[in-house]
Amino acid sequence: MRLILLGAPGAGKGTQAEVLCKLLDIPTISTGNILRAAMKAGTPVGLQAKAFVEAGQLVPDEVIINIIKDRLAEPDCAKGYILDGVPRTIPQAEAMEKMGIAIDCALSIEVEDQVIVDRLGGRRVCKDCGATFHMVSHPPKQEGVCDNCGGEVICRKDDAPETVKARLVTYHRETEPLKQFYAERGLLKTVENQPSAAETTVVIRDVLGI
Repeated sequence: MRLILLGAPGAGKGTQAEVLCKLLDIPTISTGNILRAAMKAGTPVGLQAKAFVEAGQLVPDEVIINIIKDRLAEPDCAKGYILDGVPRTIPQAEAMEKMGIAIDCALSIEVEDQVIVDRLGGRRVCKDCGATFHMVSHPPKQEGVCDNCGGEVICRKDDAPETVKARLVTYHRETEPLKQFYAERGLLKTVENQPSAAETTVVIRDVLGI
């Protein structure tokens, strides 16, 4: 199965992608993770992306498409894949179509803006391994220390409330039109946010028939 996950930043795409990855035995291609690794390494594309991310803006299309093209050429994507965080604009989606990237379903997770702001405000991330925590629903066992690797757990600048609000404005303007784009192709399915991630997974499995 070849899936695209749509939804605002903080809608739970990454969490659901992890679950679907295990259920379907296909890789999750997270643009965010690839970009964060590049930013941490200080590569040219990482430094370029960092300026856009910290301003709450989208990374330019040409950077994203090149990253995805290389990743989907790897052998583990032969049976299918889950795209998390790409495409983010209609030009990206059109470019992916021209590249022959086939999609079976675009799944949109619907969450209200204020829920997103509250959710991301409590999110914390390990600087070393990238593990994600939440100060309310999933805090680290020791404050500021990663359960997995012992690295420092921080609040990313792009999770700060003012940045999240800027990201949501960008999402509604640039990314939300993708729902219509995929609906016109008969590929869109929507899932309303549920009280917990596990309950959202149940609804997603029902919608996808898995």
